[in-house]
Amino acid sequence: MNNRFDLLIFDWDGTLINTIDWITHCLQTAAERCGCTIPEQQAAKDVIGLSIQEATSTLHPNVDAKTHEQLVQHYSQEYLSKQLSRADLFPDTYEMLVELKQAGYSLAVATGKTRHGLQAALQATGTEALFDITRCADETASKPNPKMLLEIMQVTNHPPERSLMVGDSIHDLQMAANALISSIGVCCGAHSKDTLQHYKPLLCLTHATELLAYLR
Repeated sequence: MNNRFDLLIFDWDGTLINTIDWITHCLQTAAERCGCTIPEQQAAKDVIGLSIQEATSTLHPNVDAKTHEQLVQHYSQEYLSKQLSRADLFPDTYEMLVELKQAGYSLAVATGKTRHGLQAALQATGTEALFDITRCADETASKPNPKMLLEIMQVTNHPPERSLMVGDSIHDLQMAANALISSIGVCCGAHSKDTLQHYKPLLCLTHATELLAYLR
């Protein structure tokens, strides 16, 4: 494999695991249960990648603090009602991660999920041991703030020029730009290739598994 990068940082939802439609459903369900305007599908997709607090605030900017808290609670309850498994990963994703780790890359996750949500997903998919480090929105700053990427690079001791962010949303690519690292977009999640290209990724892939061919 080529030696341009040492650290590969992946978004989770919509990049490694096929959960965008489920997250959209959960955001819409939470709005319905709280008596709020139910967001259209693309509007819901547009906030995926943000922390759940940022996402609900964006979708429902005029609700009071109590309703906002209820939106977050209903979203979390609905999301966690589904038992994930390795089968929810995009095809061949697990094998890709294993190959990359065996090739010597440092692997990381930077996600808008909560720590509780990510840990449950990592354990359900059997992927926890493949990552050197993971960062979640509730323990640092929400995307597109670069803080979680800066923390990942600091802990793994990799400089920006040797680090790559792979994600399916504009929030991933903007976070990478803010952290001054390269990015690659994947078009199987929240945003289309045309939308992602506005953020100047190195390239856009249909699925993250195509990264293997790029790195060879």
